[in-house]
Amino acid sequence: MRLLISFAALFLSVLLLQLSSGGVGPLDVLSGTELGFSRQELGLLGSAHFFGFFIGCWWAPRLMGSVGHSRAFAAFTATGAIGLIAHMLVLDAYAWAAMRIASGLCVAGCYTVIEAWLQAKVTNATRGRAMGIYRAVDMTGSLGAQMIVGILAPASYVSYNLLAIGCCAAILPLTLTTIKQPSTPDSPRLRPALAFARSPLAAAGVVVAALSSASFRMAGPIYGQEVGLSAGQIAWFLSAFVLGGALAQFPVGWMADKYDRRWVLIWLSIAAIGSCTVTAFSAGLGTMGIMFAAGLFGLTTFPIFSVAAAHAHDFASDDERVELSAALMFWFAVGAIFAPYIASVLIDSYGPAAMFAMISVGHATLVIFGLSRMRVRATKTERTPYVYAPRTSFTIGRLLRADRNKKNTAPKK
Repeated sequence: MRLLISFAALFLSVLLLQLSSGGVGPLDVLSGTELGFSRQELGLLGSAHFFGFFIGCWWAPRLMGSVGHSRAFAAFTATGAIGLIAHMLVLDAYAWAAMRIASGLCVAGCYTVIEAWLQAKVTNATRGRAMGIYRAVDMTGSLGAQMIVGILAPASYVSYNLLAIGCCAAILPLTLTTIKQPSTPDSPRLRPALAFARSPLAAAGVVVAALSSASFRMAGPIYGQEVGLSAGQIAWFLSAFVLGGALAQFPVGWMADKYDRRWVLIWLSIAAIGSCTVTAFSAGLGTMGIMFAAGLFGLTTFPIFSVAAAHAHDFASDDERVELSAALMFWFAVGAIFAPYIASVLIDSYGPAAMFAMISVGHATLVIFGLSRMRVRATKTERTPYVYAPRTSFTIGRLLRADRNKKNTAPKK
């Protein structure tokens, strides 16, 4: 309880930020449809968000070093709030894309500040519990963000204003906390090639994870509209995906620690192809069938990033872990930038099932690549523990590094 109280301001800011930023994607799809945006334009909005996220991941540590944690956090949340409020002032898809760049910048920047603050304050004794609470709060906020979309009116200034209020409210706990602001850590070097150097399969895995997650989160509402779901049902549809991913973490983590992680990745991708097939044809199964299919899709695709990251860290030295985490996040962001737009183009050209056909092709490629990589080298006998790795910022590796080091330095029995 003492740990929860000491980090209450940070966790409350995470919750408010996730409720705000997590709801803008599906709300944009519903609003854009009502305003007559094309499917390609709606997909562009999702890609713009991840482009802003990519910029924020790179820029945030540098800004934080110049002005400090609190001021950087306030600047990023203000940027996100401006992007939200401006939506109904300019009813143009390309203007909205610029506003979504602002929302992506806000998310990456704020999470970078929060994770740097956590890293500075936790100890090895409290790190595991702090990360567990952090992940739970983040997942709760993500679920809540999908649900509130069902009660927000599309193309309404009030709806975007409510999300902006949540974004602004996220400033208050962190900026008013009495906890002393920590010193700024050095920015990790961005070395994208490091991911491929340590594990080409892991680098491919995070790109496929982005293909699945970003497509579903940003273009999933388009699919929901195409199969006849209402706004409230689309909220449940997206929530089922997040909930399925949350439920998968423990069993997949157990398998990833017990068995060869390459086989875990391969079988997850095979299962993902099956869940894509079920979801693509779930329109004929009724509303409950569609919800079940979304949960199954999250169950099979959500853990792939964390398994791939754990596999990459098996081949890394301790002093490379932060930069390796940043490199993996780089490739995830690159995949996430392109995935929503491509998915929306395919849906517009070939129907709603085309998005899941695209995702299936990505997973099939990962299966083939994984089998080929198993012929190149053996896996590590001494491995890092599986950790659910949130896709939040390039600095997440700082929070995960100590847990991995602790496992690596544990005495052998």
